[in-house]
Amino acid sequence: MTDRDAGAPIAAEGGIETMAAVVQERYDTRPEAVLRTGRLPRPELRPGEVLVRVRAAGVDRGTWHLMAGLPYAVRPVSGMRRPKLPNPGRTVAGVVERIGPDVTGFAPGDEVYGTAPAAFAEFAAARADRIAPKPTGLTFEEAATVPISGLTALQAVRDKGRIRPGQQVLITGAAGGVGTFAVQLAHHLGAHVTAVASSRKLDAVRALGADRVIDYTREDFLAGPQRYDAIVDIAGNRNLRDLCRALTPRGRLVITGGETDGRLLGGTDRQLRAQLLSPFVRRHLGTFIASEHADGLSELTTLIDAGAIRPVVDRAYPLTEAAAAVRHLLDGTVIGKLAVTVPLD
Repeated sequence: MTDRDAGAPIAAEGGIETMAAVVQERYDTRPEAVLRTGRLPRPELRPGEVLVRVRAAGVDRGTWHLMAGLPYAVRPVSGMRRPKLPNPGRTVAGVVERIGPDVTGFAPGDEVYGTAPAAFAEFAAARADRIAPKPTGLTFEEAATVPISGLTALQAVRDKGRIRPGQQVLITGAAGGVGTFAVQLAHHLGAHVTAVASSRKLDAVRALGADRVIDYTREDFLAGPQRYDAIVDIAGNRNLRDLCRALTPRGRLVITGGETDGRLLGGTDRQLRAQLLSPFVRRHLGTFIASEHADGLSELTTLIDAGAIRPVVDRAYPLTEAAAAVRHLLDGTVIGKLAVTVPLD
């Protein structure tokens, strides 16, 4: 049995190499109730996979969804009755330990980053087409926070939003993991960026390149005459009518977030409604599932190396405090991203 098998973690037997890891045996919304540190067998490599010695892993909203098994719509992937994977870590930065069959382009000792299942551990098995060389200017902690949030922002701003120089762009949830990248990317593309965040986070998003900031706790960011060529809605949770009203006649709405506490769909129903409504209006309304491939990571590396974007890391926690990291994520005070660091020994 390997770390991909469903159910509770297995105690190491004679001759099996083990590793320190966060383990989770059931679903719960409370990280301290289900995430603990223990030992698991090292992952076994399949063809096309690379064993990464994890130096850091990222923490994002998807981490919580995998941990909680919510909304229920995620369970066909995460496990219907209990988690398929031993922990909810998803993004990694580390060093290649060894390569599996059919892998080219990587060698032991290479520093890499990308996505991998069960990343809250000393080692993770990553698909070779979902990792890339780590940006040389980033620490492991910084690099681990980039893959999912950075790729989501890149695809939302550039590919789905089709943002061009001089356009007016509104970004909600601008101080979060995806939002901090989206603000920087829109600014890099030459747009006039209006960023929405809470009071204590306004200076941070302004420093990322926002031309205008709105405190949503004091002002309705959709009120007034301003119209936007693109809205990247990460955390607004506003209804589609209000968002459409704030767009130019040919404007584009890209929904990447805006969750609710609904246990069945968790807010994804709004995204589905936008897709269904889009063919009947002049404005383009839509959403997407971010692609997690190495080509996108290489594009992010180019942008990072050029100084166009950089991850914002609020705090890094040791592996033994992974539950505290997820708890911090839930309290709503994080600016940018969180990381979990893994000791070398």
